[in-house]
Amino acid sequence: MAAQATLHCLTGCAIGEVVGMAIGTALAWHNVPTMILAIVLAFVFGYSLTMRGVLRAGLDMRTALRVALAADTVSITIMELADNATIVVFPGAMDATLSDVLFWLSLALSFAVAFLVTTPVNRWMIARGKGHAVVHQYH
Repeated sequence: MAAQATLHCLTGCAIGEVVGMAIGTALAWHNVPTMILAIVLAFVFGYSLTMRGVLRAGLDMRTALRVALAADTVSITIMELADNATIVVFPGAMDATLSDVLFWLSLALSFAVAFLVTTPVNRWMIARGKGHAVVHQYH
């Protein structure tokens, strides 16, 4: 269950990260604004994927947002810390462009690291009825 929750969260984060990094890189932004955009979009897409499911289950928008915040905030935060730290320490990754294999390789590695770091946290939270456990009652 923790691995599934982490993959769900990682999907939203990955979409946001890729879109943010692609936009910032394509616009030749500096590293910090690009990372900020990628992080913001990771949260937006991560929360949106959860909200999509609970809205389909019949929750109103306000309640769906509360559920998404409760389910995903810790997971997305840890995931973003892990994957952005990986990119920062990966030699040359911060200066790679969209056409560089290094850009995509470092991004893929950062997602793998984020998954490995976040899964035990999600397991711990689910075991205590927190995090993604909050969402499961609506599926």
